[in-house]
Amino acid sequence: MKLSRLLDQVALGATLILPLFLLYGRGLAEIMIATTDLCFLLQSARERNWAWLRRTWMRIGLVWWGWLVLCSLPFPPFGNGGLHSLGEALATARFLVFVAALEWRVLGTPAARRWLACSLAAAFLWIGIESVQQYATGHNIFGHPRNGDGELTGPFNKPRAGPPFSRLFFPVVLAPVDRLLARKEVWARAGGVLVMLVAIAVQVLIGQRMPVLLMGLGLLVTFFLMRRLRLLMVAGAAASLVLIGASIVISPPTYYRLVQKFSNQMEHFRESPYGELYVRAVVMAEDHPLFGRGFDGFRNNCPKPRYFHDLTYVLSGHDRPGFVSHGAAVCNEHPHNHYLQALTDAGVPGLLLYAALGVAWLVALARGLGRPSDARRVGLFIAALIVIWPIASTSSYTGMPMSGWFFLLVGWGLAETRAAGFAPGAVPAGG
Repeated sequence: MKLSRLLDQVALGATLILPLFLLYGRGLAEIMIATTDLCFLLQSARERNWAWLRRTWMRIGLVWWGWLVLCSLPFPPFGNGGLHSLGEALATARFLVFVAALEWRVLGTPAARRWLACSLAAAFLWIGIESVQQYATGHNIFGHPRNGDGELTGPFNKPRAGPPFSRLFFPVVLAPVDRLLARKEVWARAGGVLVMLVAIAVQVLIGQRMPVLLMGLGLLVTFFLMRRLRLLMVAGAAASLVLIGASIVISPPTYYRLVQKFSNQMEHFRESPYGELYVRAVVMAEDHPLFGRGFDGFRNNCPKPRYFHDLTYVLSGHDRPGFVSHGAAVCNEHPHNHYLQALTDAGVPGLLLYAALGVAWLVALARGLGRPSDARRVGLFIAALIVIWPIASTSSYTGMPMSGWFFLLVGWGLAETRAAGFAPGAVPAGG
C-alpha cells in the first residue's frame, strides 16, 4: 500500500513539474515523462490492470506505433536511418503511455487536476507577462530583445513564445472567463471580458503567424460550443483584427510579421522554402508509398537532389520552366506538417493511422461537451484540435517541447472526460 501511494505521488509530482521543464529544460521534461510512464507501468503490473490498453485510441495508437517501428527497421525495403531511427521509433511509445497514465491514474482525483490547472496557468501567465514586458520595455527579464524579425520572444531568447501560449490559451482562459460571465455583478462580467481581450492582445502582439491563426480557429470553435461566450468570441475576433491593423502604428514589427511577410509568403508560397519542403515530402512519399523512409525519414533524405522539385513536378512529372531549388539549405528535421511527417516516416498506412489516432482523441475529448459547466473541457478539446488540425505549419510530432505540451493537454482532457462520466471504466484512486 505504501509503495502504491509512493508511485502515485512520484508520478503526480513529475507531471506537475513538467510545465517548468517544458519551458526551460527539454531533457528534464523527457525525464519527467519517463518517470510518469514508469510509475504507471509498475502500478499496472502490480495490480494486473491493463484495461487502458483496450481504449480505442490506444489500440489505434499502438498499431500506428508498431507500423512506424516496422518502417524504421534498418534494412531494405524499410527506412534508411539506421539504428538511431529505429531507436527513436521505439521510444515514441512513451507518449502514448504518458497520455494513458494521465487519463487512467495520475489525474484521477479532482485535487490532482486542480494542481495541474494551476501549474499550467502559471506557465501561461509567465509567457504572457514576459511578452508584455518585452513589448513595453524592449527586453524581457533576462535582457533579451525582440527577435531579429520582430517577434516577441517572451521569457525565451528565441521566438518560442507564440506556440505554447496558443496551446495553453483555451484550457487556461476559458474556464475563469466563463465563471466570471456567469455572475450577475457588472465588475465580474467586465473582468471576464478584460481577461479574454488581454489574452488575445498578447497572442497577436507576440507576432507569430500560425499561433494567431490557430487562436482564430479556437475562437470559432468556442463560438459554436459555448453559448454564453458567443458574443465575447465575436468581440474578440473583431478586436484581434483591429489590433492587427493598428499594429502598423503601435507595433510595426508585428504588422510586418502578421500582414506584410505573411501576405508575401502566401502569394509566393510555391517558391518559398516551406512550399519546397512540402513538395519534397510528397515526392519522397511517391517514391516510397508503403513504408516511407522510417522515423526521421524526411531529415535523412531531404538533402538528396533527387527530391529537389517544384509543385508542377508533383502534378505533371516535370518541373516548371525556370524553377531553381533552394537545395539542401532549407532542409529541416521535419517537413513542418505533422501529416506530411507521418507520410514520409511510415508511408500512406502510417499517415492514415496517425490521422485515425488524432480523430480518436478528438472523439473521446468531445463526448458530452456542451453543458454549461464544461468550459475547461471545451478548452482542452480546442487545445487538441489546433494541433491535430491538418492545415498548419508545425514542429515535429515528437519534438520537445511542443509535443510535451500537446500530450500533457490531451492526457488532462481525457482525464476530465473520464471524471465527467463520459469514458468507459473507472479511474483508480491516484494522485
